[in-house]
Amino acid sequence: MQANMWPDRVVGEINEITDRAAMGLPEHFVAPPLAITPAVMNSVRSASSHDLALLVEDATAEVARRIAAGWMLSLIGDPRLNPLEPTMVKVQGGRGVIGTDLSTVDALFERYVQFGVKRLWIEKECPRFAVDIGEFAIGKYPVTNGEFMAFLSDTHFPAIPSSWPYGKPPAHALNSPVYTITAEAAEAYAAWLSRKTGRAFRLPTEFEWEYVAAGATGRSFPWGDRFTADAANTMEAGLLSTSPVGAFPLGNTPAGVADLAGNVEEYVSDTYRPYPGGQVVMDDLYLKLGAYRIARGGAFNRFSDLARCQRRHGAYPSSLYAIGFRLAEDI
Repeated sequence: MQANMWPDRVVGEINEITDRAAMGLPEHFVAPPLAITPAVMNSVRSASSHDLALLVEDATAEVARRIAAGWMLSLIGDPRLNPLEPTMVKVQGGRGVIGTDLSTVDALFERYVQFGVKRLWIEKECPRFAVDIGEFAIGKYPVTNGEFMAFLSDTHFPAIPSSWPYGKPPAHALNSPVYTITAEAAEAYAAWLSRKTGRAFRLPTEFEWEYVAAGATGRSFPWGDRFTADAANTMEAGLLSTSPVGAFPLGNTPAGVADLAGNVEEYVSDTYRPYPGGQVVMDDLYLKLGAYRIARGGAFNRFSDLARCQRRHGAYPSSLYAIGFRLAEDI
């Protein structure tokens, strides 16, 4: 790989090579292509919090300005976020299509093998089947560092994310998703918020998550069936860090749910089990952990293969896995 080229493939077993190699990067420094320069930051520094909040989710604005607006909002206070009043999107119940048809596994494997994907990982999505989903609500955004900090401050729950340097989130990332937490900490957060508000918060089920992301027809990405790099914060975008929630509006679902295909992976409430009519897939996760909590969605340090709505994965014990969560609510 040339030093001035951004990666487009992974060489080696993802869980046996270094984090940089798993991201397709050389061991020496390579500048990310999406840079938030001082000039970009200066272009938003005098805007009001109201105007910044509009800019960060303005699909017509350049992505660098959207991220700069979000970073500035984190420093001065993001009016979109209130730990005790999360923005929820109502989901109408209906019949959805879950999973992947076995006949498409070979084509998907050929498309994504360049990113280190194993065929077993795709087989874990099979078979494709219909399921009835009841009415509920889901968070427009994943839970942020600032919201999780409010929970920790109120409860003293012993779960400081390892992604927080010296136990404190970066000031510019309070409105970016929390990650490097456990599923148990995510559930403790939902229980805390339920107690504080008198509402019924929880983690979404695996089927609920996919129904929201893929829609009733089972599209491949929250916005459609073709991946586009400007719709999600994955390695293709080239930021190489989390982004303020909502800063990739082109990737929103038709109902406006943000960041389902990038930024950080998200725990759901289910542990791994085969789909109806399927078989247990003994991949690296299963062999390492046995029963494990399912995570969904892509991440800033992984390629588009992980961002597909049908992809099932989990928290392999490695620093590479950037996993957070979003809330669901019974209504």
